[in-house]
Amino acid sequence: MAILGNIIKGVIHLKDALTLEVNHEEAQEKVLINLLEKAKNTQFGKYYDFENVLNAENISEEFAKDIPYFDYKKINDEWWQKLHEGQSDVTWPGSPSYYALSSGTTGKTSKRIPVTDDMIKAIRQSGIKQVFALKNFDLPANFFEKEMMMLGSSTDLDEKNNHLEGEISGITASNIPSWFKGYYKPGEDIARIDDWDERVQSIAERAEEWDIGALSGIPSWIELMLQKVIKYHNLDNIHEIWPNLQVFTSGGVAFGPYKKSFNELMGKPITVIDTYLASEGYIATQVRPETDAMQLNTDNGIYFEFVPFHPDYINEDGSLKQDAPSVTLKDVQRNQDYVLIISTLSGAWRYLIGDTIEFTNVERAEIKITGRTKFFLNTVGSQLSVNKMDTALRELEAQFDTTIPEYTISAKRGDDGEFYHNWYLGSDIKNADESKMAEALDNVLKNANKNYKVARSKALHGVKVKVIKPDRFYDWNERNKKKGGQVKMERVMGEDKFAEWETFINEA
Repeated sequence: MAILGNIIKGVIHLKDALTLEVNHEEAQEKVLINLLEKAKNTQFGKYYDFENVLNAENISEEFAKDIPYFDYKKINDEWWQKLHEGQSDVTWPGSPSYYALSSGTTGKTSKRIPVTDDMIKAIRQSGIKQVFALKNFDLPANFFEKEMMMLGSSTDLDEKNNHLEGEISGITASNIPSWFKGYYKPGEDIARIDDWDERVQSIAERAEEWDIGALSGIPSWIELMLQKVIKYHNLDNIHEIWPNLQVFTSGGVAFGPYKKSFNELMGKPITVIDTYLASEGYIATQVRPETDAMQLNTDNGIYFEFVPFHPDYINEDGSLKQDAPSVTLKDVQRNQDYVLIISTLSGAWRYLIGDTIEFTNVERAEIKITGRTKFFLNTVGSQLSVNKMDTALRELEAQFDTTIPEYTISAKRGDDGEFYHNWYLGSDIKNADESKMAEALDNVLKNANKNYKVARSKALHGVKVKVIKPDRFYDWNERNKKKGGQVKMERVMGEDKFAEWETFINEA
């Protein structure tokens, strides 16, 4: 009998019974006031007169009126750069203990995003919220006695000028509570290995020692790790070595594109729980099984604003125009794409995180990630967002009985001078009929997206498809940055980057 598991499960149920339901609108008002109070004496708070904002009749409206939008470049150039020069109390009291390195999907020099001690506490609290939400998923008591594999970046952080630097998954893993370390795998020694292939090899070699009940990480890299374990031990599926694996908490990207290929590595169904941990904070987590949407962490140090996702509000580089209107949680609507704006207790203010979301349930503050502002393909008016591309490829998988976990697309002129959408699809399908796949993809998008259909009748001349092995996408990531961790594939490329991509593919 799972005695310890029953105790833990009982504590989780008791905690839930004693916890009042969060009023998300009220929670957000309190968060904003708390952020402004704490930061009012910082350089940023004085410059933008947070005292005046706090004394306003409508604080959220005054805040939106007085403080401009910032993306990473703008806030780093104007404010965070002072932190690198040794100044303190810049956008948040004191100096950050960590910097999260994030190159996103551009492959350029890493961003260095401040992570304060207050943020570490908030991330930990949001993680505890996720644990307590497990009671909604009706998991057996013995699940709470199993180990959890967290596959992120190396926890061997770089020490620089009285702070530590690394990717956010490495920072959070290095700050796990002491009581959790007995459950945490692959353990501190392996987690500190910087080389991705060496780390995964070590996991494969020691996999038999562990009784894994849950996995956590970005789907593409979790898949590669599972494939390595399966191959190393000559298995048919991962449940042959980890029979008690029951949960996968997916983060970093939407799980949908990986669902089919991920399930092929399983011996039986498992529960998938989506999470949304970014370098700037723990944004949201799925709290109930009836939906795969995630609930915003509205009461834990992040204030959210939402800009309707419309081409008129977005600059060509994916940044926001300063006159773009924003709304708060009380004014959002369902089934509308929004650009997500955050203000945090790491000193990010009205910060464009780069993601677009939509609300599936406003009262519960539940959202889905729909794409990236930079990955919005609007050449010749096609208005394709990542979620529309993902949905189209799920239909393509069904039509051609294959898996397409990775893809990228660019709009460029062909030799005839006309615009085409050029797709590279990552699939192991044999003898792919690329012209038939292009036709099917084109038809799916026409039926699902009226803007795309109009574009196809005018300036968008056609669709081209090339099918390549999924490994080529991972090789591209390795060439540009490194393997594993927070690395994600860019779904939409500009012409210059796409030319580099095609050269890379053709060289092989």
